[in-house]
Parts: sequence; C-alpha cells; structure tokens
Amino acid sequence: MDIRRLQYFLAVAEEGQITKAAQTLHMAQPPLSQQLKLLETELGVQLIDRCGSRKIRLTTAGQALRSRAEQIMELINQTEKEVKDVGDGFQGTLAIGIAMPWGITLGASFLLTKICSFHKCYPEINFQLWEGDICRIEDLLTRRVIEIGITRLPANLDIYETISLPSEPVAAAFTPKWHTDLSTNTIPLAALADKPLIVYRKYEERLLKYYQQLGLKPRILCTHDDIRSMLLWANAGLGVAFVQKSAANLVPNSNLLFKEIIEPTLMTRTLSVIWQKDRYLSAAARHFIELVKQDNN
Repeated sequence: MDIRRLQYFLAVAEEGQITKAAQTLHMAQPPLSQQLKLLETELGVQLIDRCGSRKIRLTTAGQALRSRAEQIMELINQTEKEVKDVGDGFQGTLAIGIAMPWGITLGASFLLTKICSFHKCYPEINFQLWEGDICRIEDLLTRRVIEIGITRLPANLDIYETISLPSEPVAAAFTPKWHTDLSTNTIPLAALADKPLIVYRKYEERLLKYYQQLGLKPRILCTHDDIRSMLLWANAGLGVAFVQKSAANLVPNSNLLFKEIIEPTLMTRTLSVIWQKDRYLSAAARHFIELVKQDNN
C-alpha cells in the first residue's frame, strides 16, 4: 500500500471534497481523483461516495481505512521523530568507562558533574558505566563496548583523541585526634611528618622525595591501592590519609577533616577523557565530548 496514496485519501476525508483536498495538497484535481481510484482498485473496495455538489462521503470501508490510515501516519511520524532524535543524540545509551583506582575520586566526581549537566540537556539518554584498570578501559574502547574513557593519558596517543582534565590538589584526611586546628582549610606538609601516614602507593616515592627535601623522615603506617579503604582507616583514627581533595565525598557521615596540603602544594596526576580516532561516535557521545570541551575552555 502506497503511503502517499494514504496521505491523499486522508486529505480528501478531512476536507470532504476532492477539490479542496487537491488545493490543500497543492496538486490538480484529476491526478488526485486518479490516485483515489487506484487505491480503491488496489484494495478492491469502494472508499468514497460522490454525493453531488462536489462533496464526498466515506463508505464503511472508507471509514475503516481512515481510522487505520490515521494510526499508520501517526506511527510513521513518531518513528521519524524517534529516529531523528536518536540521530541527533536526544535518545539512546551512552557507554563510558572510568579507570580505577585513579578515577575513583577526581574521575568519579568529574563524571557525576558532567552527567548532571548532560542529563539536563538530554534527559532521554541512558548511561552504561564500566570500571576497570587502564588496560581494561582501552580494551573496552577497542572492542567498542564503550565510546568514551576517563583515565590517565594513554601511552599510544596515535590512536586516541584526548581532553586533559585539570589536576586536583592532594588533601590530608584525618580525625580531630591528629590535628584540632579548625581555623584553616590547609596544612603544611611538614606538620604531618610525625603522624602515621596512610599513603596511596603511587604517591609514596614522590611523597618521600618531598619530605627528603624538607629534611624530614615521615612515618608511613601503610601504603594502599584503594582510596576508600584508606579513608576508612583514617576514619578509624589509625592515621592521616593522603588522598585527592574530591575524596571527601566518598565516605559520607564520617568524622574526617580534609585539609589541602601546602608548602609544597601536592597535585594529582591529570586524568583525560579519551576516545578512539577515526571511529564512528554516536551523536550522544559527540554531544558529551562537546560539553566537556566547552567546560574546559
């Protein structure tokens, strides 16, 4: 059944006259009448009665067709809208991978902020979030399981596009038993040398170098690979955890104080938003990347 003929038929049914319908459709009356006859021949039924004075009346078969044709046209219009919306990035699913453990603080807080902004613009888009180490995130990108990764800068920049995220200060997290001064949100690195320190393993060498430059030898109670566990240790009063500043959001309702370390200021390594070069990106992914670029300007 020709969709165009259904449109012609609906126009005639709406106007009640072939002449008016032809004017509405911006076509001559004879071709319109011919299309109606072809539709009746195709279906093997009479669809309209000519009542004189150029008026028409739908037959019982015509009334049934009108009802179905209106449903069909509405379905077509809705389908076109949905396909266009998906193509424009207004619907669909956006798959993002975040590298652990580096992404657990800065990456996770960054992603939450961006998703909240993105969701306001594209509320019909759903999300799939994947976690893993750097190698897993790159593997997921290669296999097209995800379109976007949030991770440390990849070693092979020839196959990735990247947007570097701002570095974040390192903070000391501890209970008041280790430091009771609430007048400032910062603390000198030297003031922590005699405290039992809970250190993220990747930071240990760099931290020891800083203390060596200050002529101090710190007591490192524990090195760890999991930031949440480090914060739980600190919350139990075992020592002072060195974590990214945004990690304050990871242990709600804790007794921890978070003070940014100064003299010197310590910064985390930069994370990046990455995606593969020369690979098709969905409209949703393109919109997300554009949002990140705009916010970084």
